[in-house]
Amino acid sequence: MSDIQTFVLQPDPHPARRNAVAAVYAAPEGHVVVIRDATRSLEQNAASWPLLTQWAKQKEWPVNGKMTRLTAEEWKTILTAAFRNETGRIAQGLDGGMVLLGARTRDFTKKEFSDWLEFLYAASAQHGVKVQRVEEIDAQVRARPKAFFENLSIPP
Repeated sequence: MSDIQTFVLQPDPHPARRNAVAAVYAAPEGHVVVIRDATRSLEQNAASWPLLTQWAKQKEWPVNGKMTRLTAEEWKTILTAAFRNETGRIAQGLDGGMVLLGARTRDFTKKEFSDWLEFLYAASAQHGVKVQRVEEIDAQVRARPKAFFENLSIPP
């Protein structure tokens, strides 16, 4: 075994459990088995970006002493730190700048990511950022005529 093997456990008779057990028996001495909650889904991750994009469009934030428009990715870093109640985790960058250290949402469990999305909605309301609920965005997309999607020019 040279690479990481991942098995998403399913109810029997799905073969995932049997395959996981077989992999454990076949693993050489010294290998490690970790069983953990599933991390956030792609759908959950996709639901956060419209919210973060609205922060980027609507809010300025002090950066290096002046009010600045941040990207959605930069807002994600700030809001994730707030969600985790992290303060004071700043490291010096290799070239002398400062880097904020903290949690990564890709490591959140599904439950943690659900809490993160609720936090985003609450923080948006608290800071005057107007956002739509995921259900509203989904309904708007579904309501568009089929021709809208056929005429989209999406680069390769």
